Amino acid sequence: MARVTAVNISQEKGVVKEPIPLGYFKENHGLMGDAHAGEWHRQVSLLGQESIDKITALGIKGLCTGKFAENLTTEGIDLYRYPVGTKLRIGETIMEISQIGKKCHKKCAIFEQVGVCAMPLEGVFARVLKGGYIRPGDEIEVLE
Repeated sequence: MARVTAVNISQEKGVVKEPIPLGYFKENHGLMGDAHAGEWHRQVSLLGQESIDKITALGIKGLCTGKFAENLTTEGIDLYRYPVGTKLRIGETIMEISQIGKKCHKKCAIFEQVGVCAMPLEGVFARVLKGGYIRPGDEIEVLE
């Protein structure tokens, strides 16, 4: 089963996010209180625990959820393999994948602390189509 393992937030861009027990994701905005939220195509960032594990396997210590500035840490699904436009039901929300990966224009705090970043290749960004709450343990369903 695909599920959310952590909901993460930060008030600044380019820094490690902190886990929270529950997040409210507003339609066409993103996670309330998060620096990346707003009316644009990268309202929510998602990264699989599997991607984090690949970096850990390189011998990098101290990795945990939110370390790559992802709003949602997931497991059991390779979201980066789904095309842009794919709709997802996550907790009470419905999201649409809007971007896969990203170009890093500068070395952010995550790169400085970790030395490598998983978001450029395997991070996924989404727009919130229907708002609601998400908490760790919530299921992720790919909608047809």
